Amino acid sequence: MSEKSQALRLINDLVADFRDPGFVWQVVALVVCLGLAALIAHWWRGQRTEGEGRLSDASARLAFPLTGMLLTGIAIATLGSLIHVNLLKLAMPLLGSMALVRGVIFVLRQAFPRATWLTAWERIIAAIVWGWLALYITDLAPYVIDALESVQFHIGKQHVDLWTVLRGIATVFLTVVFALWIAGVIEARLMRVHTLDANLRIVGVRVAKAGLTVIAILTSLALVGIDMTALSVFTGALGVGLGFGLQKIASNYVSGFIILLDRSISIGNIVQVGTDSGEVTQITTRYTVLKHPGGTEYIVPNETLIGTTVQNQTYSDTQLRLTTTIGVAYDTDLDLACRLMIDAAVDHPRVLASPAPRVFLTQFADSCINLELGFWIDDPEEGKGNIVSDVNFAIWRVFKEKGIVIPFPQRDVHIRNQKVAA
Repeated sequence: MSEKSQALRLINDLVADFRDPGFVWQVVALVVCLGLAALIAHWWRGQRTEGEGRLSDASARLAFPLTGMLLTGIAIATLGSLIHVNLLKLAMPLLGSMALVRGVIFVLRQAFPRATWLTAWERIIAAIVWGWLALYITDLAPYVIDALESVQFHIGKQHVDLWTVLRGIATVFLTVVFALWIAGVIEARLMRVHTLDANLRIVGVRVAKAGLTVIAILTSLALVGIDMTALSVFTGALGVGLGFGLQKIASNYVSGFIILLDRSISIGNIVQVGTDSGEVTQITTRYTVLKHPGGTEYIVPNETLIGTTVQNQTYSDTQLRLTTTIGVAYDTDLDLACRLMIDAAVDHPRVLASPAPRVFLTQFADSCINLELGFWIDDPEEGKGNIVSDVNFAIWRVFKEKGIVIPFPQRDVHIRNQKVAA
């Protein structure tokens, strides 16, 4: 190139400023600007209170670079007529790059709060931003762009070069991350609306995420200049893939929305699917998580919940009947035994007084009379086996105190004398 770029001239002017006694004042002005920016950022973090939301968190991360840019700009406007300010002018893009990196990483952390790969991505994003800034300052960026534009290929009828593809990837990445951040803000607000059904809140969050992501992708591609018809081959292949290989995933995705919309299963319900049972702790687009009281978690595909019989013990009513069967000896006072069993259930704080516990004589067995105690609870999420165990222990203690025998199977064995062969 015949002309030096403005950035390269800035570097040369800065090198020349080193021999100027006024350069010390540039350093002092920059240190003062950065020091004030650090103090303002520290004060701003101290003013934030918990629960102010994501925008407040973002402002805390961006306070230093943005305040530094503002103060540096004021210093350039004030001192520009008195001394050279090339050092301050160079600090402006550096602070802007810092703000960009912090902003992108913040949005990524909000969009993917449990992602552990963001630590590595933070370094990668910072390296890309600072690397491109170095190319711009050293006047190498136009050469790199020309080299990337020379690599050309076709996508359908669309003529594309490598620079357009990379620019499109960066634009799509930034717009999608921004869309996910907006969706996260919507999610935080919806989850605080307790007057709205939990399933409808989840549906709203997922529709917002999907809709904003699609809009972001289409908008970013249009900004780059890629014709949407160029994606016809890809969308056709995607449709064939959904028809054959991905039909299960699509079915589970649709089933997840059906479950959330018809509210047949909600978070907190106690359900049983086949031999798997537990409390519904999570409903995603592909599967539903059931947590057993023993700690085991079952991941059930949503399609299974739609296509099979599901026992929902808390669908319309949280009250649940539990039973325990105890055998007593044939010479037992059954009225006393029944009364003691009912009292043992009533004394437990989780057992409901209405419907009242009842005892049924279910069977005249070989060695005992079987009595079934039935009682009701309204908090099955607190566990069923523990309360049955507590009631059984109480019955055992009171039976032992009153002398009521719980027999075990007995057999009379008669041995005939046999002559032993000589």
